[in-house]
Amino acid sequence: MLYVVGLGPGEKKKMSLEAIEVIKKVDVIVGYTTYIRLIKELVDGKELISTGMKKEIDRCKKAIDIAKDGKDVAVISSGDAGVYGMAGLILELTSQMAEEIAVQVIPGITASIAGAALLGAPLMNDFCHISLSDLMTPWEMIEKRLNAAASADFVICLYNPRSKGRPNHLARALEIIQQYKSEDTIVGIAKDVGRKEEKVILTSIADLDETVVDMTTIVLVGNKETYISDNWMITPRGYKL
Repeated sequence: MLYVVGLGPGEKKKMSLEAIEVIKKVDVIVGYTTYIRLIKELVDGKELISTGMKKEIDRCKKAIDIAKDGKDVAVISSGDAGVYGMAGLILELTSQMAEEIAVQVIPGITASIAGAALLGAPLMNDFCHISLSDLMTPWEMIEKRLNAAASADFVICLYNPRSKGRPNHLARALEIIQQYKSEDTIVGIAKDVGRKEEKVILTSIADLDETVVDMTTIVLVGNKETYISDNWMITPRGYKL
C-alpha cells in the first residue's frame, strides 16, 4: 500500500490519529528531509528515504517503486497532502501506469486552518487559497486569481507568500487586492505554526510589515466585514445577534 500522509503543521498533537497510525505501521518513509525531521520520534528503526527541495518527482517515483515491491510506504507532506502537497503528484504518476497501485490519502491540518485557529475565526465565511509561488504556476495566472478572489471579497489565504527568491510577490499581491479591498482590511499572520517559533500578528493591509513574512508563514487577508475584537480576528458568518 502507498500512503500519502499529511503531517499538519509539524507537532505530534496536531497530527491525526490516522496519520500517526499509518506512520507507525509502514515499512518505509519517503519525504523532504525537513519533514522527516519533524517526526523523528515516530520513525526509529524504519527505512527513511529523504531528499532536498525540488526533488518531489524523484521522491514520488521512488515511493511508487517501493510499493510495487510489496512494501507499505508513506510519502509525507507538511499540512495536508492534498493542499499543495504530494497527493496530486502521486495520483498523476500512478494513473499513467499500466499496473494498479493501491493508494490512500491521509488528510492533515493545512496551514490556513491551523493559522486561523490561532488568530480566532477568520474563515467563518467563504474563503480561498492562493499560492504566491510561481515555480509551478505562471505569475500571470496568479495575478488573475488574485483579482478574481479580491473582487469577489473572499477571505484570501496566501500560501508561499514571500521568500528570498520571491521577495516582492507579497507586495504585488497586496497591490492587486487593494484595488478591491480597503487598506484598512484586517490581515492575520501566522508564523511557524505548531513549532517553537510560533507567532501570530494582527495587522492591516496598510500596516503589514513584509519583513516578518517568509515561507513558513500563512497570510490571511480578511473580507470587508472582518474585524478585530479582544485580539481575535473575526469574520462574521452572518448571524443576527
